[in-house]
Amino acid sequence: MQYDCTRMSLRRQGRMLLRINRQFSWLLALLLLATPRFAAASDPALRGNHPLTQAEAGELLISELRCAACHAGVGKSSLREKTAPNLADVGARVSPVYLQQFLAAPSAAHPSTTMPDLLAQKPEAEKKNIAEALTHYLISQSKNTFEDEELPANLINEGKALYHSVGCVACHGPKEALSAAPTNKRNDQEEDEDAPKKKPIQPVAVNLEHIAAKYSRKSLREFLFQPLHVRTSGRMPDLKLTPPEARAIAAYLLGNQPQAVQPLMPDAALAAAGQKYFQELNCAACHQLGDQKAAPLGISLRDAKLTQGCLSTADGPGPRYKLPGNQIAAIKAALAEKPRIDSEQVALAKTLTAFNCISCHIRDDYGGVPEAYNSYFQSSEKNLGDDARIPPPLTLAGAKLQPAWMKKVLFDGESVRPYMATRMPQFGAANLQHVPELFARLDVLKSPDLVIPDTESKNPKDREYAKLLRPAGRELLGDKGLNCVNCHNFNGKPSPTNRGIDLMTSYERLQPGWFKTFMLNPGALRPRIVMPTAWPDGIATHKKILDGNTDQQIAAIWFYLSLGTSAADPPGIRYEATKLAVGAQAEIHRGRSRVAGFRGIAVGLPEKLNYAMNAETGTLSAIWQGDFVSVNWQGQGAGDFTPTSEAITLAQDVSFAPLADDKTPWPLLPVMTKEAPANPNPLYPKNLGYQFHGYKLGEHSIPTFMYSSGKIQIEDRSTAAGSDGQWKLKRVLQLDSPEPQTIWFRALTGDLKQESDRVYRSGTLRLTIPQVETKLRPISEGSKQSELLLRLQVPQGKSTLEFLYEPIAK
Repeated sequence: MQYDCTRMSLRRQGRMLLRINRQFSWLLALLLLATPRFAAASDPALRGNHPLTQAEAGELLISELRCAACHAGVGKSSLREKTAPNLADVGARVSPVYLQQFLAAPSAAHPSTTMPDLLAQKPEAEKKNIAEALTHYLISQSKNTFEDEELPANLINEGKALYHSVGCVACHGPKEALSAAPTNKRNDQEEDEDAPKKKPIQPVAVNLEHIAAKYSRKSLREFLFQPLHVRTSGRMPDLKLTPPEARAIAAYLLGNQPQAVQPLMPDAALAAAGQKYFQELNCAACHQLGDQKAAPLGISLRDAKLTQGCLSTADGPGPRYKLPGNQIAAIKAALAEKPRIDSEQVALAKTLTAFNCISCHIRDDYGGVPEAYNSYFQSSEKNLGDDARIPPPLTLAGAKLQPAWMKKVLFDGESVRPYMATRMPQFGAANLQHVPELFARLDVLKSPDLVIPDTESKNPKDREYAKLLRPAGRELLGDKGLNCVNCHNFNGKPSPTNRGIDLMTSYERLQPGWFKTFMLNPGALRPRIVMPTAWPDGIATHKKILDGNTDQQIAAIWFYLSLGTSAADPPGIRYEATKLAVGAQAEIHRGRSRVAGFRGIAVGLPEKLNYAMNAETGTLSAIWQGDFVSVNWQGQGAGDFTPTSEAITLAQDVSFAPLADDKTPWPLLPVMTKEAPANPNPLYPKNLGYQFHGYKLGEHSIPTFMYSSGKIQIEDRSTAAGSDGQWKLKRVLQLDSPEPQTIWFRALTGDLKQESDRVYRSGTLRLTIPQVETKLRPISEGSKQSELLLRLQVPQGKSTLEFLYEPIAK
């Protein structure tokens, strides 16, 4: 019997079971938790369905308002200290007119700002003079000037759609009428009268009315593309926008009307006065700029008279915060309590509240998408229900995700839900480095054992058990078994019906105990999921596979998924390749590939010269000529891609590494096999200091890849050089280092032959390198393969390296 969860005969039964399941699912989940839950407090001092008490909300406000920058007596926060925006190039980012208005009266210029009014008690004329001087000083410290740019009018609608889908709404609210919001109901979906009523939530809505006066289209585009460069604290996260997407949202937010852009040429006398004001007002307590030093800490906040100073509404010396009464009350409640160290539960709740994770995710009994924003969470796979459009719950996240995978999601932007329009932002690794361990310690799932055979075991029983489970797992996943492939992609190949999460990611992502608990009762862990269970009450629906043994069937599926790419496709997966062509502009396709790894990026140049980058390691990994790539289905990041002609493949290990000397072995990418499927070093590139930062598009849409190796920021751009029939790949690396340092670059591997001082050949590839110190050595002792290492003496500031890759006809 075929088990197909999309059949009409089972759909009605599924709805009935789901309604029954909802009545008991959270009870079961409660029993599985090893730690008690919050009773959600949601003090009105903070918006959103947060769990913090009044005093805890006040503590968070004290941290977010940076009271500790000026006052002693503030206890250590469980969050990483929030920093003020980077002022290094503020003159290029912010309109001089707005900057002066903001400095004179921050809350008037930007109602939701967390910057205090430092000139609140000054006479108006003096305010104006000080703000003007500070503006001239700040602009004098900027390398670039404030400029605008014209954007095509057709970008506005594209930006409107992006703004209301990728996640901007979660923090800033919709900018269109609710009646214009899309619908989420599936065509076959019935009203569910048994669904629990949602608690009304006052959603977070950070005001954006000021941005038209603050930014130009150019500066807003640049900020949206890389917000963490300016706001390192991550409260404005990186939504992983591409340069065209950032341009479109900037066009939507600012419109296409001509802007009154007035660059300011700083006056030397005013700039000098502004520098003195910058020091007198202790701006350096929050902002780093040049060699300005912060003043010593003032009176302890716990000894301060709260009716005076920052929180006062009366006249008097000192800065002023314009806070609502409930926030002042929360701060007073926090200061009235004895200093204490946050429990891990409170520390995590504060983190999720401060970074507004709870506007998209639910954890236990707090968080969740506000009803007013619900319609803006969309999916391309509506038949998969709310789970395909609403970000997953964080309840038991520490018991669900493998620690290495959680770090990939939080720090490397890993994603397995391409159908979900809302994106998981990047908040900056330093800001959330404490979170994976908090989740791991708090979330303990008392789950049944999931035992699979060790394929490296010398015990013949293990090998026989593996032979039993392998075909059973394939059959269960296929269309003659549980038909999981009807709703899930498999190993980069699309499902014939609903393209849910690729099953092949499960073993690397999930912890086995959570997986087994989920398989036995999906609704217990995901109450709104449309996926039914194949083992109701623990009893298998398929009696002929493994004699209907529930434990063995689930173990068979888990074992089969553990085989990775060596696992044969289950029956029901059908694969048709689609060829992508390149025209007058460069083409980019992101996905998995044998020539570029799991995070491959293929680039096709108009000259019919193509290459692939492994974004996991920052390495040029393949070059080929002719047509571009063949993919399993269209769409960015949609799965496997394969070069359409024979590619020259290069090593996929990291290209940059800080070796101790020229005898130190090169750190190699871990290799997994079906005998050893677990990654022994899942954070391999990150442990070596590598971090991918995306790419930007230049002329003819040619990408410049951005990544870092330790403290060195690298921009990597490749173009075609030469003429028809003899195209070469010209690769330019621009390095930006804060200090002089030595680093090694692995330029080429293989059966290497040196043709001249700067030219080396490996097979059908000739490489010309820059004039630097080199080391040609065997890859390993006794190996006939060699590696060419370049010892780079990187100076402080920017430097450039140029390479020429020449494919040679056989």
